[in-house]
Amino acid sequence: MDFWSRTSGTWINATTVAVGTAFGLLLHGRLPERMQRIAVQGVGLTTVFIALSMAGSLGKATVGRFDGVVLGLVTLVLGGLLGEWWRVEEGLETLGNWIKRRVGGGGSFTEGFVAASLLFCVGPMTLIGSLNNGLTGDATLLVIKATLDGISSVALASAYGVGVGFSILVILLYQGGVSLAAGALAQMLPDPANDPRILLVTGVGGVMMIGIAINLLGLGRVRVASFLPALVLGPFVSALARWLS
Repeated sequence: MDFWSRTSGTWINATTVAVGTAFGLLLHGRLPERMQRIAVQGVGLTTVFIALSMAGSLGKATVGRFDGVVLGLVTLVLGGLLGEWWRVEEGLETLGNWIKRRVGGGGSFTEGFVAASLLFCVGPMTLIGSLNNGLTGDATLLVIKATLDGISSVALASAYGVGVGFSILVILLYQGGVSLAAGALAQMLPDPANDPRILLVTGVGGVMMIGIAINLLGLGRVRVASFLPALVLGPFVSALARWLS
């Protein structure tokens, strides 16, 4: 397959976010604050629904005598500790601020960049969809994800501004990178949809998305970015549990 066939879903996703951000920017500053807030809350509530569906994968991520929920807890705690040690949250905010200075973004630029980057890249459709796209050229899952991201970017950009659009950089790097690396990953994950390692990562990602929803709904301040290392640790925790069983 050529480069386009392996990464088509990523480019479609980037395009929908760009278009959604453009529409959102047309509304930015024109909608009353209460309408901007309700739009973001709509995204937050939808995120809760998706997150709970994802988090349910932990029930299927059992390995030997180790319950999937326990493995998810261990993965999240270890990942969170590593994230705080490595100051991942601050790093993502620093990147957002650096881009903001270069493009002259507004006051909510960094908040929009961080919120959109996390929302658009934490989830099973990102990983499994990218694997399918890279291996077979099938971009169906990523097209569905692109539609959801495009709609969400309208609401987010209307509230946070142009910073939402710069999450495209993260989409291209992460999602496109997984698609291009899919050939090597396929040897380790012959059945990604039912692999316990992917189920664990999906469940952990769902719990993280609950944190994103809490932030979007204004219910608290969860340092979601600090948990990002958990997505990498998931397969190792699952392999360790299998070895100990």
